[in-house]
Amino acid sequence: MAQDKPDKAAVSEIAAEQARWRKEVWGKAREKHGERKELFETHSKLALEPICTPSDWPPEQYLEKAGFPGEYPFTRGVQPTSYRGRLWTMRQYAGFGSAEESNARYRYLLSQGTTGLSVAFDLPTQMGRDSDHAVAAGEVGRVGVAVDTMEDMATLMDRIPLDEVSTSMTINSTAAVLLALYQARGEATGVAPESLRGTIQNDVLKEYIARGTYIYPPGPALRIITDIFAYATEVLPRFNTISISGYHIREAGSTAVQEVAFTLADGISYVQAALDAGLDIDKFAGRLSFFFNVHNDFIEEIAKFRAARRLWARIMKERFGAKNPRSMMLRFHTQTAGCTLTAQQPEVNIVRVGLQAMAAVLGGTQSLHTNSMDEAMALPTEKAVRIALRTQQVIAHESGVADVVDPFGGAPLLEDLTDRIEAEAESYISRIDEMGGMVEAIAQGFPQKEIQDASYRYQRECESGERQVIGVTGFKVDEDEEPIELLRVDPEIEERQRARVAAFRAGRNEAGVSAGLKAIEKAARGTDNLMPFIVEAMKAGCTLGEVSDAMRDVFGEHKEVLVV
Repeated sequence: MAQDKPDKAAVSEIAAEQARWRKEVWGKAREKHGERKELFETHSKLALEPICTPSDWPPEQYLEKAGFPGEYPFTRGVQPTSYRGRLWTMRQYAGFGSAEESNARYRYLLSQGTTGLSVAFDLPTQMGRDSDHAVAAGEVGRVGVAVDTMEDMATLMDRIPLDEVSTSMTINSTAAVLLALYQARGEATGVAPESLRGTIQNDVLKEYIARGTYIYPPGPALRIITDIFAYATEVLPRFNTISISGYHIREAGSTAVQEVAFTLADGISYVQAALDAGLDIDKFAGRLSFFFNVHNDFIEEIAKFRAARRLWARIMKERFGAKNPRSMMLRFHTQTAGCTLTAQQPEVNIVRVGLQAMAAVLGGTQSLHTNSMDEAMALPTEKAVRIALRTQQVIAHESGVADVVDPFGGAPLLEDLTDRIEAEAESYISRIDEMGGMVEAIAQGFPQKEIQDASYRYQRECESGERQVIGVTGFKVDEDEEPIELLRVDPEIEERQRARVAAFRAGRNEAGVSAGLKAIEKAARGTDNLMPFIVEAMKAGCTLGEVSDAMRDVFGEHKEVLVV
């Protein structure tokens, strides 16, 4: 398999032949027959030439920019063996209705071959409100599971071996509370904190940018996050303390370039906040993780992951002075793009998800969730989620792509796109630095406006027919489509959960609850790490809403920046 190393003369010859081909072969064919459109470009508006050769991405760049898997700058992956050593973690994001129903879904998924759990919480839980709070009306158990108390967490994780299963929790403003509940549940079942594995999203900055489930202003929110970093370093060493999320940035309408730029800019803010709090970068940076979307533009998406990995490695080494290679590794979970799913011809979503999942695997993801075909209309049924999981399993066990490390690495087009995405993302980060960092950029509405503009352009392209959405803007089905089975959340779940919270409160020790809340409030007014106090408060019988309110009373609530 060894080949002679291409020299400059060979590259020059390829360039000359490429120029000849463009003029005499491609140019004439294009002039005679035309092409589908005048300009071909990626979703991020990066122009695409008809072909790429080694003259476009010459071999002398290889060692510096691509390198080898498991070595800096990690363009080709963070693990030397990649999936030859271990397949990615197959997660299916799930949670709805009651803790009992969600637990049943988790155990079903584990029985079908998932290798990790991914918990979806309802909006009241995400916003720090108990299920019986007035603002929770109509939202309990709707887009995720309601978790208010230790009892709820015990039910949610019933008969799940927490020392064997890795659990990811998509939770941000109340991440400290849910992590405390998870730790307490582990201890109650004999699992020591140091044996617990998983991830909390814990990424509040992207909530200000793209999603909106924030509670506290940025300053206190960053303090809570860095308290979690410090606490977990000592108590929960196998837990990833943040999943810096580009997923929701992309779902809000960003381009792939913006997703990389704004996600890494958020990451820079978290690292700087931790350093300002006195933490050692090489003690906490190895537990940082990321969460990306994967969209339909197959080659751009693969290049996006590689560019993000390389750019983050350089940021950690050159900007922050990390010494441990593990601190420079960008490890990430991927979820297929919910915003690309259509209610029309929903079975076509299976194809979209398969394409996206393959791009994530070829991009080197460590963990993957595949959306179900029915998620444009409802929470997924068991049949739909099984098909989504089988999509991952077919890629893993039948496609062959997991048998070679970074199989397309070195391809001139892929490497050229990787370079261009990195350069464009780095330019965005420089602009954010000039504004004073991501918190200030958010205050000025910069990333919000960039995403809104990109989303508007994309929508106009779809509406004009410039961009095809199969089944929506083209290839429609005239006759009535046969309806598919949908999952319906029992409307009585809310009343049952309210009664459950009331019963929990009636049976607890109020003196212990009062003491726990007062301790949190005192810590919030001072400088003590909040996490130990939150853990003890949850064990004492406090509810998620009560703990969140104790910090609300001290920190206040964030007010949204309107972008026009």
